[in-house]
Amino acid sequence: MADSQSNAPLRADAGAPNSGVIHVRTRLTTDFTVLSNALLQRRCSAVTVGVAAYIASLPDGAPVTIAALCNHFTEGEILISRALRELEFAGYLDRRRERMPCGQIRTRTYFYDVPGGVPDPEPDGWPERPKPRRPRKPAPAVAPAPSPIPAPVPAQAEPVAETPDPTPAPAALPDADPQSLAVLSIVRRIDPRLVVSAREAAQMAPGISEWLASGLDGIQIAKLLTDGLPDRFLTRPAGILAYRLRETPLPAPPRPPMPLAERPAFVPFQDCEGCYRPFRAPDPGRCRDCRTGVGLRAAG
Repeated sequence: MADSQSNAPLRADAGAPNSGVIHVRTRLTTDFTVLSNALLQRRCSAVTVGVAAYIASLPDGAPVTIAALCNHFTEGEILISRALRELEFAGYLDRRRERMPCGQIRTRTYFYDVPGGVPDPEPDGWPERPKPRRPRKPAPAVAPAPSPIPAPVPAQAEPVAETPDPTPAPAALPDADPQSLAVLSIVRRIDPRLVVSAREAAQMAPGISEWLASGLDGIQIAKLLTDGLPDRFLTRPAGILAYRLRETPLPAPPRPPMPLAERPAFVPFQDCEGCYRPFRAPDPGRCRDCRTGVGLRAAG
């Protein structure tokens, strides 16, 4: 018996949509990033989604600071900072300040494909925080042995020698010139972005003292340090101030006033008796042209 056959199509052909996007799919095997639709289709700023997609495509260890993102995108610092805060509020980004074993504090940035995830541990393990030193307990005093003496004198316990702390004490900050610190406070009032730490201010104080010794006052130094600054800093404010202190030439010191004995004598003006033109001479008379005859010929 022959097999039954049908000329009906297996499924209806839906065809291309009348409106909207039409996807042209290409199977990628390298150089691609998997992103969740919850992140890409969430209702937020397009800058936020673009920053999130860019951070997800970077390898581990790549810098994702505001300055690094501003160098990649055409948006400014305000939009990039707003996008990072929005991702952090939504749970996709986590910025933590951690202390390294050497004592330095750095910021670690974690990016989650799904909010609320747990970061995978590093292969070598995360650096553990140094444990605080426990105070050494003093040795218990040993009771003296009974003695036949009626009034025994108790033996005093020997003092326990303390082990020196191997941790070096932090170096004390050098004494800074109060006038130099006052100049830095004027700089901060002119431009609130120029905020420096106490150690950085102490390091810049000698350079400001040289400028003060050259004859400049605090207002003039503050204007030289703040004039023409860019809208966006690519380095710390202390580096910008230190560069200007180092590279800006010192102004020439003001010349002292000339003594009265060395000043040239003042010669008054006289009216020429021949042509009535003013000329400088100690006594009245004729000008040089009239004395030589040039002025008389010109007047005639």
